[in-house]
Amino acid sequence: MKTAVFSARRYDQTLLTRANAAGRHQLLFLQDRLSPQTAALAAGCDAVSVFVNDDVGAEVLAQLGRQGTRLVTTRSTGFNHIDARAASSLGIAVARVADYSPHSVAEFAVGLLLAVNRKIARASMRTREGNFELDGLMGFDLHDKTVGVIGTGKIGVIFARIMAGFGCTVLGSDVHRNPEFEALGGRYVDVAGLFAASDAVSLHCPLTEDTHYLVNAQSLAAAKPGCILVNTSRGGLVDTEAAIAALKSGRLRGLAIDVYEQEANLFFQDLSATVITDDVIQRLVSFPNVIVTGHQAFFTEEAIGQIMDTTIGNLSDFEDGLDLGARRVTG
Repeated sequence: MKTAVFSARRYDQTLLTRANAAGRHQLLFLQDRLSPQTAALAAGCDAVSVFVNDDVGAEVLAQLGRQGTRLVTTRSTGFNHIDARAASSLGIAVARVADYSPHSVAEFAVGLLLAVNRKIARASMRTREGNFELDGLMGFDLHDKTVGVIGTGKIGVIFARIMAGFGCTVLGSDVHRNPEFEALGGRYVDVAGLFAASDAVSLHCPLTEDTHYLVNAQSLAAAKPGCILVNTSRGGLVDTEAAIAALKSGRLRGLAIDVYEQEANLFFQDLSATVITDDVIQRLVSFPNVIVTGHQAFFTEEAIGQIMDTTIGNLSDFEDGLDLGARRVTG
């Protein structure tokens, strides 16, 4: 299938080409994000491959449909950037990566928690300047603390297992109970109860209408004073302005995020020589107790390899008329 690969970085091109070693599909690599302004670049393509910050809304899908696109396959598990209902009405199939190394995100979330708690980034910056003072770098033991996990699917359970290994009490909140989580000694509570009892909270749930701004002024007001919040899931789960207010009041001891609700115009590009006009992200990175990374939690050799293999598999199976199963997204 002739496929336009949007938001393609060097590693996308290298690994997708490797996954397509048989040369079955014709891949057109585009650095541009998919948007109403760039959709014309996919003219004549049977499929488009997209990533999390591409705009695959109704307007773009209508244009793709007019141009002959029959499949949208996203190089991600989440698909909230795709209007699946509009795609279905246009006869465009949507596929995703149903599964890739869940360890990548879970381990990164643990790393963020440790880094913000123990001030590792600040300490590294100090020592580079010859400052080996310890004042301002004190953290707390995670052992015997309570850690809340919102979303106890594959990634959330692995994160919980690691935290249990640290000697933490683990609380969970999810619309579906996971026996694996409970087997770890995890106990389910509602979101309010989780925030009230947790010394740290990590988000591992999808972004839906029900979870948008799950972390807001009200939930943060009920949080245990001195709580640390970690988000490696989706930016829209957190009301960033409310998080900033909680940091200023001291309700949040620290914040570590790998995703940001307005990341589409920032992440996956080098803006170091430009003036960043997003005042909210600028305020966030000015806090000494905040760590912001650029959506890299998934970025391991194992995870990316699986994502690219699945993407090529989606193209092949669709072309062959095979059932995509859990990889197919329905509207």
